[in-house]
Amino acid sequence: MDMTNWPLSPVNSYYLLMSLLGFVAMLIDKRKSVKGKWRISEKSLMIISLLGGALGVIVGMILFRHKIRKPLFYIGVPLVYLIHRALVMPFLIQLLIDIDFVW
Repeated sequence: MDMTNWPLSPVNSYYLLMSLLGFVAMLIDKRKSVKGKWRISEKSLMIISLLGGALGVIVGMILFRHKIRKPLFYIGVPLVYLIHRALVMPFLIQLLIDIDFVW
């Protein structure tokens, strides 16, 4: 597969995938909570956020009105997102540039 035509950088592709995972995790957890069934742990949702899925978790929180009253989520997840945008993403992009990674 020729990746030269892929429109996203490796870093953006990773964050897109993790955000989709975070969004789907919030959707599944909300549906399970409404039905009173097995739930995805808050720890797992936060790990997804810490690994780069914070944007998807935030969108899921807003759209599904899920975990919006928990400070860990309404403060913590946006904070994780801001840290990733300000520090982690630029570091990863610079790392790829420094090692001459060609996409």
